[in-house]
Amino acid sequence: MYKYLLLICLFFACAWSARAQVPDTTVKTPVKSKDTLISTRRDTDVSRSFKPRMKKDKVFHADTTHSPRSAVLRSLILPGLGQVYNHKWWKVPVIYGGLGLLGWAVVFNNTYYNEFLALSKYREHGVTPGPKDPYYKEYNLYIAQPNQALYDATDGYRRNRDLSILGIVGAWGINAIDAYIDAKFISAFTIDNNLTMKINPGVLNQPVYALNSYNSYIPAIKITFTIK
Repeated sequence: MYKYLLLICLFFACAWSARAQVPDTTVKTPVKSKDTLISTRRDTDVSRSFKPRMKKDKVFHADTTHSPRSAVLRSLILPGLGQVYNHKWWKVPVIYGGLGLLGWAVVFNNTYYNEFLALSKYREHGVTPGPKDPYYKEYNLYIAQPNQALYDATDGYRRNRDLSILGIVGAWGINAIDAYIDAKFISAFTIDNNLTMKINPGVLNQPVYALNSYNSYIPAIKITFTIK
């Protein structure tokens, strides 16, 4: 009996305490609390994607009007003409200087070849030339030389003459090849004024033989050229 009475008393006490809490009707809209932990600034630690700087491509100015074939044909027709076509005027004296030396070698060796060939024939046939015969003075000059010496001299001058002729042919061919290379270079691209030069100060390490000097480094200047 007492137990039921105690439970009833506790029930009424709880109901009365709940009735006593009257809500505040003076506040029309509820105030929402702001979270002070939320940062209004963006996170600066977010990694951004790296984009390398785009470099300007090299500009090649092709000379389509300059033909390597025309340069080769001109050089084959006349040495140095292809170099003139390629605007390489300074090569013309070099070409004709080399061809002139080779031509002189041909004439020189051919002259002595004909001389010793005639003397060898005199010796071979046992003929003594007269004052009006060709190479009369030369025959008396080499009259004391043995026959084999005359034969060897004839073969030597003939060989040198043939080598000089081959040298002229080779120089003519090199002249045509040089004209082709220059023309091909010009028709491929030309270098314009887009030249960049950068100068930076720097230091160099001492060489091995100078490690005991007072200074460990040598001042230097670094120059870098960039063709764009």
